[in-house]
Amino acid sequence: MPIRPNRKFPELISLELIYLVTIYLVSIYPVRVLPAMPAKPMSIELNFRHRRLWWRLDDDDHRPERWEVSADVWYLDHCPAEARHVGDISIVIADLTRERNLLDSAELEWALEFIAETVIDTANGGLHPELDKTISPGQPRMLVLRHIELTPPWRGYGLAGPLLASALLTLGQSARLAACRVSPLEFGSICPDRVSAELASVRMGRMLERIGFQRWRGVHVVDLRQLALRDAGFELLESWQRDADGE
Repeated sequence: MPIRPNRKFPELISLELIYLVTIYLVSIYPVRVLPAMPAKPMSIELNFRHRRLWWRLDDDDHRPERWEVSADVWYLDHCPAEARHVGDISIVIADLTRERNLLDSAELEWALEFIAETVIDTANGGLHPELDKTISPGQPRMLVLRHIELTPPWRGYGLAGPLLASALLTLGQSARLAACRVSPLEFGSICPDRVSAELASVRMGRMLERIGFQRWRGVHVVDLRQLALRDAGFELLESWQRDADGE
């Protein structure tokens, strides 16, 4: 039924319009109500794996270091079998010295190469001077996030940021910063079309920024002494605790 102007109460027109538009949007984009988490988030543990051939003893053979992090529900905690594996994180650790840095690797992926060429000063092998001023002092090493993915049962709860922050803090005790190149190209193999890949990259960027990353010349970077990394999981745990107390 068309809406007829109400001369006595013109403000009712806007209210009626808002109501109808809201009903229409809800019918197209229904609100997604997430079920409870498959297990307690405090029971998720991170397992770090670094593989190397036993006979390659020179550290230069393993630069940059590649670490794979698996997030899983602790085996003693109750959890459906299909949800016990929570997600995977892939991280590279690179040196930032004149003698040896990420640019020296012969196996660079395009994203790693972009990061290296952006944040590393090729003249001295360290960080770009402008970036160097914003990062806390520390050992000349950098973490590079290559990949992060949660399994379907654990998506939508805001877990990616806290898990990533924990992994970075664990591996970053002997490094200054972490970096990540966020681009739709990274999501081309898992998204059905270009628009979906663009949206996925936007969500990724927002997740990184929530835990302290900032965009610098096309690369997301974070000081590993950034307090936001340590605080990344507080809101999630508090929310889970409130829900648990309300049951």
